[in-house]
Amino acid sequence: MSEELQQQLRSQLWTVANNLRGNMSASDFMYFTLGFIFYKYLSEKIEMYADDILSEDGVTFKNAWASDDAELKADIKDECLSNLGYFLEPEFLFSSIIEAVDRRENILPQLERSLKKIEDSTVGQDSNEDFGGLFSDIDLASPKLGKSADDKNTLISNVLVALNGIDFGLNEASDIDILGDAYEYMIGQFAAGAGKKAGEFYTPQEVSQILAEVVTTGKTRLRDVYDPTCGSGSLLLRTARNGNADTIYGQEKNPTTFNLARMNMLLHGVKYKDFTIENGDTLEADAFPDREFDAVVANPPFSAQWSAAEKFNSDDRFSKAGALAPKSKADYAFILHMIHHLNEGGTLACVAPHGVLFRGNAEGKIRRYLIENKNYIDAIIGLPPNIFYGTGIPTCIIVAKKCRKEDDSILFIDASREFEKVKTQNKLRPEHIQKIVDTYRNRTEIEKYSHLASLKEIADNDYNLNIPRYVDTFEEEEEIDIKAVMADIKELEAKRSELDAQIEVYLRELGIVE
Repeated sequence: MSEELQQQLRSQLWTVANNLRGNMSASDFMYFTLGFIFYKYLSEKIEMYADDILSEDGVTFKNAWASDDAELKADIKDECLSNLGYFLEPEFLFSSIIEAVDRRENILPQLERSLKKIEDSTVGQDSNEDFGGLFSDIDLASPKLGKSADDKNTLISNVLVALNGIDFGLNEASDIDILGDAYEYMIGQFAAGAGKKAGEFYTPQEVSQILAEVVTTGKTRLRDVYDPTCGSGSLLLRTARNGNADTIYGQEKNPTTFNLARMNMLLHGVKYKDFTIENGDTLEADAFPDREFDAVVANPPFSAQWSAAEKFNSDDRFSKAGALAPKSKADYAFILHMIHHLNEGGTLACVAPHGVLFRGNAEGKIRRYLIENKNYIDAIIGLPPNIFYGTGIPTCIIVAKKCRKEDDSILFIDASREFEKVKTQNKLRPEHIQKIVDTYRNRTEIEKYSHLASLKEIADNDYNLNIPRYVDTFEEEEEIDIKAVMADIKELEAKRSELDAQIEVYLRELGIVE
C-alpha cells in the first residue's frame, strides 16, 4: 500500500501545482505550493499528536484549547514542544483555514497571521533555532496571484482546498518516506520547468546517487556530511541516508533556496538538532570555519563570479595553492574550500564543468598543486552532456581524498556515452549508475571506459586531466571494400534501367507518352 500511496501522492500534488498556478512561472509558483505543503504538514502533525495525547480524556485539541483549563493547555503545549519541537494554537492550523474557506471568508489575513506565527515559533524549549523567514517567499499580496483581492483569495483558497483533499500518509507505517519523497519529486518537477534557475536549487537524483555512493565507499557510517552549496538539500539528504550520517551541515547563498532546504530536512523527518543549514555566501563568509567532515558533496554553480579579493591570499582555504581561482570562474575556489573542510579519512565528490580539467594559468597552477604537492585527486568521472536542467554543457565529477598514498593512481571514467535520451533531457539509468559506482569502488580498468593513470603519466601530460587523454574511446571505422561498393552501384544502375523501361511501357499504354 505504501508504494501505491507514494505514487498517488506524487501525482496528486503535481496536478494541484500544475493546474492552479495560472499564469505564474514554475519557479515562482513553486515556493507557494511547497510552502503550503509544509504548512499543512506542520499543522496535521501537531493536530494529530495533540488529539492522540488527549484521546483518553475524550476531547480533541481544538475543544481542549477552547476550554478554560489553563493547566491542560500548558501541558499540551509542553508535550508538543518536548516531542515535536514546535507548537501552534488551533486557530493557526491548516484545518482552521479550511473551515474559514468553507464559510466563504477572505482567508488571506488569517493565513498570513498563521504563517507568521510559525515563523515566530521557537523550535524546542531549550533551543535558539526557529522557523524564522521560512515563508518569506510567500507574498499573499503578489499581483502574480491575481488582479484583485478576490482573485487572490480565490486562487489561494483553491490551492489549499485541493491540498486538503490529499492524504499525506502521516499515519502510514512504512520504510518509504512518503511525504518527503513526494516533496523531493515536486522540487524535481519544478526544476524541469525552471530552465537555468533550476541549477540554483536542484541536482538530478541520478547524479546525487553517484555522489552519495562514492563518498560512502568503504564506510559503514558517516559522522557528518557537508554541502557548501546545498540548494534545496536533496543531495545532502540522499548522502546522509546512504551513509547513515548522524548530522548534516550545509550553506546556501540564496535565501529562498535556503528556506526550501530547511523545509526539505523537516519533511524528511530530520530533527532540527541533527542538521545545521546556514544562509550566506560560502566563499566570502564560511559558516563553518573550524569544522572538518567525513563526507563533502556539492554541485556548485558552474564558473560563477566571486570577488577573488586580496584577503583570500592569506585565507587557509586558498593560500597553500599559491594562486586564487579567477574572478570569472570560482570552480577551484569551491574545490579548495571543500578540501579544506574534509577530514583525513573523508571523501569529497563534487560536480564541475569540464574546463576545470584542462584550463591553464591560475587554474592550472591550482590543479598541479592538488596533484603534485598533495596527491588529493582520487578520480575523475565524465558524465553525459545535457543531464542538468538549464545547461547542456558536459560535466564531470571530481573525487578527492586527503589519505591517498604517494604512488596512488588517478582513476579516469568516461561515462559520457552511456545514457538514455528522454525527450530533450539525457538520463542516467540504474545500470549506468551502477557501472560507474562499481568501476570506482573496484578501481577497474575497462577498455574505452576507464583507466588508472599513474602520477608520472599525469605529469607527462603537464597535469592536464582532460579525460580523452587517458581513456581512448576512438572507434576505428570498418574498412570499406571499394570494389564491392562499385559492383553494388552497377547492379543498382542496371535495375534502375530495367525499371525505367518498364515505366515507359506503362506510360505508352496509358497514352501519356507516344
